Amino acid sequence: MKPIRNILAATDLSAPAREALARAFQLAAETGAQLTLMHAVSSGVMAALHELLGTGAPTVEQRIVDDACKTLRDLADELGQAQGVSAAVRVLTGAVVQEIVDQTDQLDADLLVVGARGEGFMRHLMLGSTAERMLGVMKRPVLVVRQPPHAPYRRVLVPIDFSMASEPSLQAVRVLAPRAEIILLHAFELPFEGKLRYAGIDDAAIHALRIAERSSAFQQIEALQASAGIADQSRIIVRHGDACSLIREVQQQERCDLIALGKHGRNRIKEMLLGSVTRHVLSESDCDVLVVGDSICG
Repeated sequence: MKPIRNILAATDLSAPAREALARAFQLAAETGAQLTLMHAVSSGVMAALHELLGTGAPTVEQRIVDDACKTLRDLADELGQAQGVSAAVRVLTGAVVQEIVDQTDQLDADLLVVGARGEGFMRHLMLGSTAERMLGVMKRPVLVVRQPPHAPYRRVLVPIDFSMASEPSLQAVRVLAPRAEIILLHAFELPFEGKLRYAGIDDAAIHALRIAERSSAFQQIEALQASAGIADQSRIIVRHGDACSLIREVQQQERCDLIALGKHGRNRIKEMLLGSVTRHVLSESDCDVLVVGDSICG
C-alpha cells in the first residue's frame, strides 16, 4: 500500500459518528495526510421535502445544507485543534453511497474512514446491503471505526486464509499502524471431516491429519511473514475451528484494537459481494475493522 496522503472521512453528523472523525484526525496527524470531511444529504430526503412543501422546499433545503456545513466546520475546528490538523469540508446532495464512492475517486483518497455507530444512514450503511454495495465497489481501503481513538493502534489481528487479499491486508496494516504488534491468525478445518468419520476413519487418524494441516499452514504463514518483513513485530496463531468464531475469540483474548481483512476470502463469487467472514466481522466485531481489496491502488 502506498503512503497515506489523502484521507476522506464520511459522517452522518450524529454524536456516535464523532468517533470516526476523531480517528481520521488522529491518523492525519500521524501520517501527515490531507484530510477531508464529507457529509451527503440524501436526495431522497430532498425529494420528500419537495413533495411535502412544494414551492417552500428550496428554502428548507438550503437551510439543511447550511446547517450541515456549519456543524461539519465546527467539528473540523474542534477536532483539528486537538490534533493540530486542518481539514477541508464538503457537504453534497445525492445518492449517499455513490457520493462517497465518487468523492474517494475525485480526491484520490488512500483511505476512507466511516463510523459503525452512527444514527440513521451510517448505522444502516454498516449493517445491511448498503454496506455490501459500497464496500463491493470501493477500490480503496475502508476503515470502519467502532471505538474512540484513545491511542494509535497497538495490536492488529490479520486473519490469513492464503487468498489474494492476505498480502494486501498486511501491506495496509504496515502503513496504517507501523508500530503495532500484528497477530496472524489462520483458522482451518479439514475438508470433509464429517465424511471421514462416516467412512470409519478413527479419531487418532483425524488428529494426525489436523496436526499435518496445522504444520503446513504455519510454514506458509512464516513464509508470508518473512516476505512481508514483519517477523519482528508479529506472532502466528493457527487453530482448528470456524473462522468467524475464532476471529472474535482471538481478537478478545489478545485485546486487538483493529482487525484487517480482505473483502473476499478464497471462495469469492462476485466482485460486488462481500465474503461471509468479512460480513460477519463487520457486524459482530467490537473493535475497528479495516477492509482491504485484493489489490491496492498505487
